[in-house]
Amino acid sequence: MSTAPTTPAEYWDKYRPQQERPAAERFDWTGIPGSGPGAEVLGAPGTALDLGPAEGENAAFLARQGVEVTAVDFSAVQVERARRFWAGLPNLRFVQAEACAFLDQEVRQWEAIYSTWGAVWFTDPEELFPRIARRLVPGGVFAFSHREPVAGQYGAQEMGGRWLEGNGGLTVLRWQHSIEQWSDLLKRHGLADVRAEVIPAPDAALGTLLVVARA
Repeated sequence: MSTAPTTPAEYWDKYRPQQERPAAERFDWTGIPGSGPGAEVLGAPGTALDLGPAEGENAAFLARQGVEVTAVDFSAVQVERARRFWAGLPNLRFVQAEACAFLDQEVRQWEAIYSTWGAVWFTDPEELFPRIARRLVPGGVFAFSHREPVAGQYGAQEMGGRWLEGNGGLTVLRWQHSIEQWSDLLKRHGLADVRAEVIPAPDAALGTLLVVARA
């Protein structure tokens, strides 16, 4: 019998069960194959940082295009799996770390930092955004996507679902805001040229919110 997680790190270790290696034939912001824009959102970076890569397919896609990619995930299980999936692929490094701690420890900068339904959704932007701004080269791109928020359900929201409901107080938060709120947060922490759009989901009430800004 699987043991229920007791910490957020353990939750992410168990969140995605074992699966086959994804094809990584296209950069995906939405989780729906063929839906929405692709890697062109990032421009043409030579270096990129992926915050919350899970199986690592977006990071692998960029690495195949010659981008030097560092992919950082909180889950030791997911990092080990991604390393196994993409072993031998040049230009790609997976690191197990919490996003803010990693950005504090690193001294380098990237031309693009992105998160697709990943760490940006699950980290307090007041803590994360100033660190991201420091780690982007001038003119560098920061882009992230997450599920379109329900109107009025903004700020830190408790996740529900397996292992979280009735599990002795384990709480996992995700931060979601309106387009205007995200824009204000980004600008306040030194990012500019903010663009945002909601990508509709076929046969679903909620689509994907995609936000792009520059250092």
